[in-house]
Amino acid sequence: MLDLPRSARLAAWGTGVLNADVPLAAAVSAVLRDDEPHTVRWEADPLPGVRSVPDDVTTLLAALAEGAGGASSPGGRLLLALPVPGDPRGLPGPAAVNVAALEVGECVVAEVDGHEGRWAFVPEVTEFGSVLEPGAFVSWTAHSAAPRRVPESSSVAESERELRVALATATQALASLDVARWREEAADRIAAVRDGALAPDAVPPGTSPRAMRVLQTAARVLAIVDLATEDDGAAITSLEATSRAVALREVGAVARRALVAAVNAHTEPVRP
Repeated sequence: MLDLPRSARLAAWGTGVLNADVPLAAAVSAVLRDDEPHTVRWEADPLPGVRSVPDDVTTLLAALAEGAGGASSPGGRLLLALPVPGDPRGLPGPAAVNVAALEVGECVVAEVDGHEGRWAFVPEVTEFGSVLEPGAFVSWTAHSAAPRRVPESSSVAESERELRVALATATQALASLDVARWREEAADRIAAVRDGALAPDAVPPGTSPRAMRVLQTAARVLAIVDLATEDDGAAITSLEATSRAVALREVGAVARRALVAAVNAHTEPVRP
């Protein structure tokens, strides 16, 4: 089964809540899954006009939706960012927010129609339990974000074209490692990456077919990159290892950009 980061699920489902396209309970269930209830901690001024300060994902999405519903044109959006060192696109600023988001590699930026402020939510995940019974505590820290700049993400159509090449490159890199031969425990993981579909609750109903294709391919590429970069596998030269690492880093960047574009494509027309 292929999946998306928690921030991607929060951005996709949360935008649906803000625009009254999906029920609040369904969105919270999709974001939390088997986690303990997510908490929200405020480093920023709380949302204006809400009756109480949101302290979990349920009250956060409800407050954002309440703010959107009070605007002259109800609506809003949660935007995904998946920054890494060397590729900071999507970071909202200021510097303190960017540092926190870079450290974990993901964040969600909330924009509510009718309000000038923006808020960045950065997750902190503490995992516990075992492989058979995993669990996680998740806390989202809310920061004040800088005003919106020109969008930096690619279009979904452009991302789909780039992903075709990225998938071929990542698959070739994994095949050249032949990890299933020298690491038996990886065989099941490779099969799951190769044959798995995107988790059914990764994004809300109504997501365009093109966005769904991009999300599934991007998730597959990122999963392959994770597998292929765990170690170098069969004996290869240091030059080959360096070349492979560079190639995987590049296709991973393409996949991250595509995932962000597909999740943030709230204003793109729905096409097949």
